[in-house]
Amino acid sequence: MEQVKFTAMKDGDKEDYDFLSVHEVEYAKGTADRLLKGLVQLDESLSGYQVTRLGHSLQSATRAWRDGADTDWVVSALLHDVGDIFAPHNHDEYAAAILKPFVREQCTWVVKTHGDFQLLYFGEHVGADPMKRDRHKGHIYFDDCAEFCERWDQSSFDPGYDAKPLSFFEPMVQEVFARDAYDAAVLREGEREPLVDSERAARRT
Repeated sequence: MEQVKFTAMKDGDKEDYDFLSVHEVEYAKGTADRLLKGLVQLDESLSGYQVTRLGHSLQSATRAWRDGADTDWVVSALLHDVGDIFAPHNHDEYAAAILKPFVREQCTWVVKTHGDFQLLYFGEHVGADPMKRDRHKGHIYFDDCAEFCERWDQSSFDPGYDAKPLSFFEPMVQEVFARDAYDAAVLREGEREPLVDSERAARRT
C-alpha cells in the first residue's frame, strides 16, 4: 500500500488510517530538523535592524544559555520569533503553538504574550499602547515574560555580540522535539523555573 484508498476522509477504513498513522509518526520525528531550517530562513525575513532575525534569535538564546537558563528556556528563546516568516502579525502566537506540546507551560505562555510585553520599549513610537502588557497583570507568569523581554529579547539586536552559532543549539532543539507531545511531566502546568541560574551559568562560562 503506497497511498490511502479514499478521496474523502469519511470513506477511509482502519487500514487507511493505520497506514497514515505510521507516516505521520515518522513525519513528526523530523520536526526539529524542519524548525532548524526555518530558523535559517529568518535571515531572509524582516530587514532594517543591525542584525538579521536569525542573528537576533541566536543572541536571545545565547543570553539565555549564559544566564544559566534550562533547556526549555533556551529553546524557547531561540524559537520565539520563528513565526516572523509566515505570521508577521501574530508571530508570537505562531511560535507558541509550535512549542506548546514540548516545553513547560510557563515558556509557552511567555512566548505567546511576549509581543504585548515588547511594546513597552517602542509602543509610543508606533502609535501602540506601551503598557499593553498590563492586560496580563496578575498572571502567574507575568514577571517571567517581563524578565524574558528585558534580559533576552529587547537587548538582542547588537551586531557586536558574540552569539553562539545555530549548530550549538541544535542538540537542544532535537532534545525538546523528541519528547512525547503533551507529556504532563514536561508541561508542568502552573510551575515556574527561574530564567537565571547563577550556579549553572558559572559552570557554563
